[in-house]
Amino acid sequence: MKDFPVLSRQGRSEGATEKARAASRPTPRRASRPLPWLGPGIVVGGLLPVGGLVLDAVTGALGANPVQRALLQTGQLALALLILSLACTPLRLLTGWTWPARVRKALGLLAFVYAALHFLIYLFDHAFTPGIVLEDVLKRPFVTVGFAALVLLVPLALTSTRDAVRRMGFARWQRLHQLVYIAVGLGVLHYWWGVKKDHTAPLLAGLVVAALFAVRLLRQRRARARP
Repeated sequence: MKDFPVLSRQGRSEGATEKARAASRPTPRRASRPLPWLGPGIVVGGLLPVGGLVLDAVTGALGANPVQRALLQTGQLALALLILSLACTPLRLLTGWTWPARVRKALGLLAFVYAALHFLIYLFDHAFTPGIVLEDVLKRPFVTVGFAALVLLVPLALTSTRDAVRRMGFARWQRLHQLVYIAVGLGVLHYWWGVKKDHTAPLLAGLVVAALFAVRLLRQRRARARP
């Protein structure tokens, strides 16, 4: 039989010392994300206008036509937040920053919240009467495109979780969420038709959306051109 090697007293002592040193070393902590306050800050800041709108409604600061004022504010916020969510990916690609990807979902969900609130105020203005609302949606193109944009945002909001990505698979999930480009286009058209005099704001919104479309198409062409 072969003899097993026996550790000397000095070897055992050195091994124990090394273990003691390893135990005394502080456990390395995982590097925290930069700007950890950014996500909660986006959500809180994005919801502040709701408080301002409620305060204005209570104090009578919404003007002579409060419903119209509330509709305009919520619609503008919904479109602006949706455009900002679409701008996150081009901004990340152009600058190399990582934080835009972390706030994209929050911006998109905030856009849906304001779009739903916009529609809720519209329903209130029509006394929550289904027949009147349906007739309005079918007969007025301005209302039709706005309602279509909201309908397209519903499945995007419902599938915004990581569990939804796992269930659907990333490829299917990504194809579904491309509907956001149709929704934002309809939103710009809804805004344009809803403004009676000065079309500067909807025009600027349309130009920004067109620029985002151009960046997306350029990115797709570059991806296809790669071997």
